[in-house]
Amino acid sequence: MTNTVHKICSAVVPDRIPRRDATLISRVCQWCLEKFGWQIEGEMHNSEKLVCTVAPHTSNWDFVLGVFILFALRLKVSFFGKHTLFNSPLGGLFTRLGGIPVERRQAHGMVESIAEAIRKQHKILLVIAPEGTRSPVYPWKKGSVLIAHKADIPLQCVGFDYARKRVLFGPVLLPSDNIDNQMQTLYAFYANVAAKFPEKCLVTEPKA
Repeated sequence: MTNTVHKICSAVVPDRIPRRDATLISRVCQWCLEKFGWQIEGEMHNSEKLVCTVAPHTSNWDFVLGVFILFALRLKVSFFGKHTLFNSPLGGLFTRLGGIPVERRQAHGMVESIAEAIRKQHKILLVIAPEGTRSPVYPWKKGSVLIAHKADIPLQCVGFDYARKRVLFGPVLLPSDNIDNQMQTLYAFYANVAAKFPEKCLVTEPKA
């Protein structure tokens, strides 16, 4: 069965997803994405609370593309970033985009803290890059799956396919104790998503 293909516009976003107000920026971002031929393939899961893994992450252009997409779709997202980013000249921008600074040295208990914060929210769309780096790495971090499990909310795989210029809304994972099996679902999906720099994306264990 072939996934439905849509143009990138806010009309394709389900009604329970956290949204931004319509602005001139959202219309400009939509126009730019259409101009460069980007489309949406698949359907976004309709949930007031949702974790989205977004990958592959091999270039700073992924962030730029992501910003254009979130404004064009009018998505109100939250994401976590290194605390040093928020001390930079762009720190205010990251905060306005939904960024939350984290100290990576304080990883102990972070998953539970994030899950607890999610449980207190009425609506939240949390975006996570599962690789955790732009460099080739395997295995990927399990934090996104663990957070969704602890917070008892669904997780959806989202891919930026540069070869076909598609934003792919992929499989939805419901909370499960079988974290390793869910990670294999992530790998299987992203194995078919073309990164900006494919040589920097690993979804299988590197050969010796």
